Amino acid sequence: MELTYQPFELLLRHTFTIAKFSRTSTPVMLLKVEHEGQTAYGEASMVPYMGESFETATAFLGKVNASQFKFPFDFEEVMAYLDSIAPGNPAVKAGIDIALHDLEGKLLQKPCWQLLGTDPALMPQTSFTIGIDTADVVIQKVKENPGCKIIKVKLGRDSDKELIKTIRSVTDLPLFVDANQGWTDLQQSLDMCHWLHGQGVLLIEQPMLKTDPDSNAWLTERSPVPIIGDESVQRLPDVEKAKGVYHGINIKLMKSAGMYEAHQMILKAKELGLKLMIGCMSETSCATLAAAALAPQCDWADLDGPFLTSNNPYKLPEFVEGKWMLGNDAGLGIRQ
Repeated sequence: MELTYQPFELLLRHTFTIAKFSRTSTPVMLLKVEHEGQTAYGEASMVPYMGESFETATAFLGKVNASQFKFPFDFEEVMAYLDSIAPGNPAVKAGIDIALHDLEGKLLQKPCWQLLGTDPALMPQTSFTIGIDTADVVIQKVKENPGCKIIKVKLGRDSDKELIKTIRSVTDLPLFVDANQGWTDLQQSLDMCHWLHGQGVLLIEQPMLKTDPDSNAWLTERSPVPIIGDESVQRLPDVEKAKGVYHGINIKLMKSAGMYEAHQMILKAKELGLKLMIGCMSETSCATLAAAALAPQCDWADLDGPFLTSNNPYKLPEFVEGKWMLGNDAGLGIRQ
């Protein structure tokens, strides 16, 4: 089995601004695994605030011995091996995990969603994200919506209400909002939850610091809108900690170290009675298809990576009525 990889700078259509960061591109490592005449694909999307880079990914991949991966894959063993190489590095671990899932599907001649027990008929609509910006640019972004039936809005600054009012001036679509830990005052945050409820907001992601479970739990207990843990929920052990702090969790493959652990997180969250959102970083069609294979097992989806970028190296998956369509191609269904 041969593992190869190459760095790729994924360009954003607009400067992407959240509560505490801005960026115009995302470093991505594109991975390939070749085995028994099959070529499979993976992706590590390394947003800067997660601490990964081309340098860290290259260093990690240099320590990976691909001969460790034996088909049929025991993904629990694969993840244990990757975690034994070095802690952290969830995105590059996700890249390997995604490529091995794609390979497994191709070797078995079955789509990944089928191997994961997913029902494509349950695919949730995905949202289209609007970053913090001036009113004119926000309106332009809303008009660029590629057909999503939900708008996701980045909040977390003093201009939150103005941003929502600007969006409401041009669309009445339901909204997700994400404060990215930007709220600090409890009573103001609760007042904002009630105001946002009146604006057609369906959920609020990570309103307060991930290191402050008490404040997030206080807000969750009182909010009329579901509160979803994002930055505070990275990998499987974090799911249990979210119980009683949030109404639900946002799973991202680049946090969970790939599809295997994301699926385990879904199963654990359902066991605990937590609602489920599956989200993304800035990603190509590769990681989008990987997450889409699990999305029908979740309540909400925010898988708009290919819509926010301008140089996706793969074909756009089929998108109908605000939903990604899962096909019958073996593996993930990535097309060059």
